[in-house]
Amino acid sequence: VQLVESGGGLVQPGGSLRLSCVAPRAIFSVFAPLPMAWYRQAPGKQRELVANITSSHNINYADPVKGRFTISRNNSQKKVYLQMNNLTPEDTAVYYCNTGGEFGSWGQGTQVTVSS
Repeated sequence: VQLVESGGGLVQPGGSLRLSCVAPRAIFSVFAPLPMAWYRQAPGKQRELVANITSSHNINYADPVKGRFTISRNNSQKKVYLQMNNLTPEDTAVYYCNTGGEFGSWGQGTQVTVSS
């Protein structure tokens, strides 16, 4: 499944960004059952799970982002979103959309930089 992320950028601490991920070539019946996730990789660090959402909208968040980030999906548009609020410099990373885990499908990533 091809995945394409967008929405990254430079934001000041305390600001917000909304990341989007679309599966442009998937059809609804393929996308809807897929568990989807957002990962991130900061410079010099391993890639880590940020949040995931199942086809039935069960959701999990990594502890560092709980209460600040919200993952959601729109199956009819074949999209997954990550709303990020109250961003801190520690959130600076390349954010990746994923389905299928480590050996699944990955997007190209979108850079999020939190800096004053």
